Order: sequence, then structure tokens, then C-alpha cells
Amino acid sequence: MVGDPLPQAEYDRIYALVPRLTVEVVVVSVDGVLLTRRRTGPCQDLWHVPGGTVRYGEPLTDAVHRVAGDELGVEVAIDRLLDYVEYPSHRAQGIDWPVGMAFAVHLTPSSAGRFRPEPDRTGWFFRLPDDMHDEQKALLRTHGLAG
Repeated sequence: MVGDPLPQAEYDRIYALVPRLTVEVVVVSVDGVLLTRRRTGPCQDLWHVPGGTVRYGEPLTDAVHRVAGDELGVEVAIDRLLDYVEYPSHRAQGIDWPVGMAFAVHLTPSSAGRFRPEPDRTGWFFRLPDDMHDEQKALLRTHGLAG
């Protein structure tokens, strides 16, 4: 059983010293690959593949569904584990060291029918924007998902 959360300062100190497991939710459709723009944090205003930290004891596939709901407000179906992504750019900036498990997914029929990208916040891309993580660009290009 997990006790009370750590004080923020202690959490931040530990968080900066250990790899952080994340999931990357690579939403693919006939419209391209779905990207969102970071609202906060050290990567603010960069386009990115939606993703988030895996919680303690959370199965990876559960994290994929949670992140899709939290970041996009949609339900997804998982197609396959696509690849993993390391972020040396984060370490070089002194942020942290995430390692992302990238899952190719698609919107469920009910979500596809109601999902509307928000201009300048979410969008479908065939050609990747310049203001995006290089590591994620490489992932998407390696798998032929965007140019």
C-alpha cells in the first residue's frame, strides 16, 4: 500500500535523478498523425506526440487509455507497441530522463465521430512541424507515419 505523497521538494529531487517511464500515444488516421502543443513546463509550446508518465503499478495499456482520455478527451484502441523513445535532449537541458513506450493507436468509432482538433492546440499532421522534439520526429519518420 502506498502512503502519503512525498513533499514536492523531495519528489522533484528524486524525479530529476531517475529515468521516468512514459507512454507515447501515437494516434494515426487517414488525416495523418495527431499532435498536441504543450501548454506548460519546460517544453511549453512545442508540438508533441501526446504522452504521459506511467503511474506506480499501472499497466502500460491502462496508461495509454488514461493519457488519451486526459490529454485528448478520447477513447483509443491500441494497434501495437510501436517502439521506444529516449530523450537525451531532456537530459541535456537538465530536465529529466524520460523513456517512452510508443503505442500506435486509433480513435474508437465513437471518439472519431466527435473529436474536433482545437486550432493551435491539436492537429493532424503529414508533415511534422519544426517546433517539435527531434526524438519524436525521428520515431514518426522511422515508422513512415509522417515526413
